[in-house]
Amino acid sequence: MQRRTNCRLILSRVSPQGKGGRDLPVAGPPHPDFLRRAIALATRNAIESRGGPFGAVIVKDGRIVGEGANAVTATNDPTAHAEVNAIRAACKALNTFSLRGCDLYTSCEPCPMCLSAAYWARIDAIYFGCGAADAARAGFDDAILYDELRREIGERTMPATQLLRDEALASIEAWIASPTKIQF
Repeated sequence: MQRRTNCRLILSRVSPQGKGGRDLPVAGPPHPDFLRRAIALATRNAIESRGGPFGAVIVKDGRIVGEGANAVTATNDPTAHAEVNAIRAACKALNTFSLRGCDLYTSCEPCPMCLSAAYWARIDAIYFGCGAADAARAGFDDAILYDELRREIGERTMPATQLLRDEALASIEAWIASPTKIQF
């Protein structure tokens, strides 16, 4: 529980939708059959060696609108996690970047990247099968990521240096001034 709380705190610090930024949705009752579909995708993926043992589905109004399985090794894309692939498929199917009104069912507790993607997509609720400890037992340990997110930028193991802030602000200012922008 402590890990999820820390992640929520971190996301509220970095997200424009942080504390008070939006009304929190009320999660409806879970539907185990959707989680069973995510688990089936994960199991097939593992058996067929297409990627990691992870599967996910996005559900809106009682029907699956997007599915995904882990494809990191199949595509050489470290961001091709099941949840991200399902989010991409759902956004394409619904022709939107916002998945408000949708739930995410995933075979395993989302890693920090996938959890962040779910927040950015405005998913209403997440239902998962295995926990992070189960994934760690199989070699998928996200503990370092949670530790890194708690650290100040200068204390992280991957160096990050801010450069050209004044020049970079031009893009932020252009966004703020744009009368045709589409709000996220």
